[in-house]
Amino acid sequence: MAHLDLEEQEKLDQLKQFWKQYGGLVSWALVMLLSIYAGWNVWQYWQNRQAVQATALYEEVERIAAGGDAARLDRALTDMKDKFARTAQAQQAALLAAAVHASSGRSEQARAALAWVAEEGRDEGYRALARLRLAGLLLDAKSYDEALKQLAGTFPPAFAGLAADRRGDVYLAQGKKAEAGAEYQKAWSALDAAGSYRQVVDVKLAALGLAPTALGEKK
Repeated sequence: MAHLDLEEQEKLDQLKQFWKQYGGLVSWALVMLLSIYAGWNVWQYWQNRQAVQATALYEEVERIAAGGDAARLDRALTDMKDKFARTAQAQQAALLAAAVHASSGRSEQARAALAWVAEEGRDEGYRALARLRLAGLLLDAKSYDEALKQLAGTFPPAFAGLAADRRGDVYLAQGKKAEAGAEYQKAWSALDAAGSYRQVVDVKLAALGLAPTALGEKK
């Protein structure tokens, strides 16, 4: 028993020595870990609270949009962007507001809402959709160069065919049939073969006297 007591005392002495040498570091490490954990919980709580509040405000935007009150819609959208600009709901609200404004002939307000999503949106899908819709409004306004600026650069694969089709529309409106045809060919190749929109591009190509050809193939 004495031997065991001596061995335990040695271990206790070693532990005391270890704690004397490294105890401060261990304590700081524990404090840091607890701080990180607490911070993560606070961040999660804040994110969830933001999502709930943003959803409630988006639902308000939907109600206002259904009523058609343009002034209230703009105020609600401004409130949404001021408070929840980084949320998906803010981007959805701007797209909705733009659609309502456009359908009512308020092109300037529609373009402003779409431009905000195209420039500030955090989701690449929403940004791409906003750029396409904005290009369409600019095409209607005969602002061809501005429309092409929105369609420049890369698009997510799911939107590449639609972007090419819209570029074709802009070029055709400018009387540039060769460029329009080239873009429609790109669109035809990128669009889903089973999708109905490919048939629309078929008609556009036929109107230019062209047959659809997949990229890389010869006519």
